[in-house]
Amino acid sequence: MNRQIFINREHEIRFFSVLLIALFFAVAVSIFSNSSVRREDISVPTQITKTFPEVHIKAKGAYVYDARNKVVLYAQNEDESLPLASISKVMTALVAVSNGRPYDTVSVTKEALNVTGDSGLYRDEKWSLKDILDFSLITSSNDGMHAVALAMGALSKVDPTPREAIQDFVYKMNVKSEELGLTNTHFINETGLDESVVDAGAYSSAKDINTLMEYVLTYYPELLEVTRETGISIKSLDDRTHVATNTNSIVGTIPGLIASKTGFTDLAGGNLTIVFDPEIGRPIIVTVMGSTGEGRFEDVRNLVDATMRYIGN
Repeated sequence: MNRQIFINREHEIRFFSVLLIALFFAVAVSIFSNSSVRREDISVPTQITKTFPEVHIKAKGAYVYDARNKVVLYAQNEDESLPLASISKVMTALVAVSNGRPYDTVSVTKEALNVTGDSGLYRDEKWSLKDILDFSLITSSNDGMHAVALAMGALSKVDPTPREAIQDFVYKMNVKSEELGLTNTHFINETGLDESVVDAGAYSSAKDINTLMEYVLTYYPELLEVTRETGISIKSLDDRTHVATNTNSIVGTIPGLIASKTGFTDLAGGNLTIVFDPEIGRPIIVTVMGSTGEGRFEDVRNLVDATMRYIGN
């Protein structure tokens, strides 16, 4: 009898031991599976192990940056400070929206029209700040941006002179440049026009411009939306219609274009910066400086093509 009880207990112990072992394995498998699922849900930045395709460009400085993965894909004299030309208008627009509101009124004064370049604005014509910035960015309008700087400069003063307004506005551009850590950037005027045959209106580097573009797209993504269009029709507050054509002639050929800005002067040569999205949520910033009028478009096109090959491999 006692022997039978001992055998039964031994069988019970074995049964519960097997049950515990099975339960342990089931829990372990469950934990491992859940861990695997969680890891799959985490977006891990791509590790860059490939070499960027060989590319030949005319530009003196260039920079290609993967903003999502924080990786430099291509660099050539990226820290060299070069004449900036009309890419300056990106900072002009940034300072304007930082100190004003989209519906603020900007008047095109006689003084505003006293700059090189006629973009079809009328004396005493009134615009909303947003609309004149859109118009000036897509057409690279010097008188439009000059009007903005005159209207938004020296706001703390009563009836500032045009000189005071411009000086104050350009000062704010340089302060913003310092805040963003653009160590190779300095603005002399708000348009980027050459000051003389030897002095440019602004200086910057390809790397600094990429940093500026990344900042604008992060904190003011709507500011450069218009620059992805080939052209727009826009009205001033006086109900005058203006047709604006993008100065970036390849705007319609870049896949997933997010933003772009051209620049050209005698001292600068051809400059161009763009942001495009070859994948969803992977903005690539491309900047070339010191190319030629037509060469800047070819350079950027080559760098975009090389980026697409790099990503596709």
